[in-house]
Amino acid sequence: MSGNYFENQVVIVTGAGRGLGRAHAIALAAEGASVLVNDLGVSREGQEASSSPAEQVVEEILEMGGIAEVNSGDVADWQQAEEMVSHAIEKWGRLDALICNAGFLRDRMLVSMSEEEWDSVIRVHLKGHIAPARHAANHWRNLAKEGKETEGRIVMTSSGAGLMGSVGQGNYAAAKAGIALLVLQAAEEWKQYGVKVNGIAPDARTRMTEGVFYDSDVPDGWDEKDPANVSPLVVWLSSKGCDITGRMFEISGGKINLCDGWRHGQSEEVKGRGFRVDEIGEVVAGLIDRSESPESVYGSR
Repeated sequence: MSGNYFENQVVIVTGAGRGLGRAHAIALAAEGASVLVNDLGVSREGQEASSSPAEQVVEEILEMGGIAEVNSGDVADWQQAEEMVSHAIEKWGRLDALICNAGFLRDRMLVSMSEEEWDSVIRVHLKGHIAPARHAANHWRNLAKEGKETEGRIVMTSSGAGLMGSVGQGNYAAAKAGIALLVLQAAEEWKQYGVKVNGIAPDARTRMTEGVFYDSDVPDGWDEKDPANVSPLVVWLSSKGCDITGRMFEISGGKINLCDGWRHGQSEEVKGRGFRVDEIGEVVAGLIDRSESPESVYGSR
């Protein structure tokens, strides 16, 4: 154990059986949190469920003197997500933070993608964020209505694909873009209940990036893509010390980047009327000329 930053606090981590989620769960437990380790144990493509990955993480936490328990609920199932939140509260008497991290890939170019490949990825990522987050927020709202002080924290997981796009990952990029906007929406709607919502777009070596962006070889010395490098930001964002909400951060190795999100850019206006069709081309060209070029889509040629 490394500290007591989260002493007597309870945190749920979804998708915590491997990769980033595992690193977050272990880091939170090392800071004193009681951690509900949620994972379906599916493959990289979302198949072949097993409880063993979550059980292994719980065993690691217990061996280091921490507190943890397995939850095998489907975070994208509305009822099971509610039961997961209730599981933590009934087990430890409270809930302080939720880390939404679960997901898998079904990569394919959009023109070749099946309906099932689209739906399954949107479901696990986007619905798999809002379902547990909604139930956690409802718990904190009920406490606030009872006049109790609430300090709920939610950390959502987007990605560079969701912020910039990624060729061959259109379903994943769309889901992660939705999550980035969900951070803004939830932060605004739930701040009245004492809930702070922030997001991360991590860059690390996991099952989802091996073979796509990185190979599986771990370098000697400093390992920039170790998932554990992401966890300190997650720990802080889910702590009582976090005093911000509605922000998104990219993180890779030892670098954190604040993502500015959508802003109103250059504008052109005509007074007292609408634009004519024959004016639009020149107006749009002028707006683009006065604006910075957008970031390139990952994988673009």
